[in-house]
Amino acid sequence: MGPDALAQVLRPLKQHTTQPALLVGLDAIDDAAVYRTNEQQAIISTADFFPPVVDDPYAFGAIAAANAVSDVYAMGGQVLMAINLVAWPNDLEPAILSAILRGGMDTVMQAGGVIAGGHTVMDKEPKYGLAVTGIVHPEHILTKGGAQAGDILILSKPLGTGLLTTAHKRDLVEENDLQKAIQSMMQLNRRASEALVQAGKGVHAVTDITGFGLLGHAWEMATQSLASMRFHYEALPLLPNVQRYATSGCAPGGARRNETYLTPHVRIDEHIRTSEREILWDPQTSGGLFAAVAPDLWPSLCALAPDITFWRIGEVTAHVHDEIQALLEVY
Repeated sequence: MGPDALAQVLRPLKQHTTQPALLVGLDAIDDAAVYRTNEQQAIISTADFFPPVVDDPYAFGAIAAANAVSDVYAMGGQVLMAINLVAWPNDLEPAILSAILRGGMDTVMQAGGVIAGGHTVMDKEPKYGLAVTGIVHPEHILTKGGAQAGDILILSKPLGTGLLTTAHKRDLVEENDLQKAIQSMMQLNRRASEALVQAGKGVHAVTDITGFGLLGHAWEMATQSLASMRFHYEALPLLPNVQRYATSGCAPGGARRNETYLTPHVRIDEHIRTSEREILWDPQTSGGLFAAVAPDLWPSLCALAPDITFWRIGEVTAHVHDEIQALLEVY
């Protein structure tokens, strides 16, 4: 579902989320819900599932699991357990589903959690994902709101998975390029999240980049933070040959929904060609963590996670008084 339609669906539900122990819910929509159980612990709850994005069933299961647990990491939490969510046609081999579930199980184990059960339904199209439970200290929750003027904007994975997987569906992708995308999508955001949590109060806002694309999730952060942002196009990390696939017309359908919704809130320098702009709207699967952090935190953050690359891609330019004034600039 696109960001505009989803916002309309959720709007009337916000008035019903008033429990004091619900620290993060529908009032300020974030990557996951957070419910405080005591002074030291809060439970994180999230769910995500989707149709296959690659042909290999094990890789699809691993990617879907990495994508689902990413919401826990975006909130600064640790994964406890997950429940499999499966929609399956009755004319597909059970062995394929077994491979998918094995990929999901291995990834959840890598995340430090355990598969504790699941639910299946029959469907014409296969779908797989997880309902994930995590844990976080109530005072150490990372949220989308809180970005401050002067913060730098950082990203922990390259962009372009939507373009590459669409090229794959059209038999236009080079195998090496596809494998790079699969490796990126299977990579957990665990270490990046741990580094952001360790970095402390200088980390002002965090989310992960998924279906709404870079600018879609940046817009969520900007509106909840009441801030405007500027991105440096040449600083954006890209998967191999993404621009070639964009020029070939391999943009997924979700990109157009994202573009339509975001265009009134975005100003893009005229030197950035139409095909180059596709990366800005591109829906990501299991994308990286996107954060607004204090500038003086940048050197120490890189040292906290030497095995993880954080790219500096922009800055928060100004505080605004109303979300309608927020603006995303790309140049």
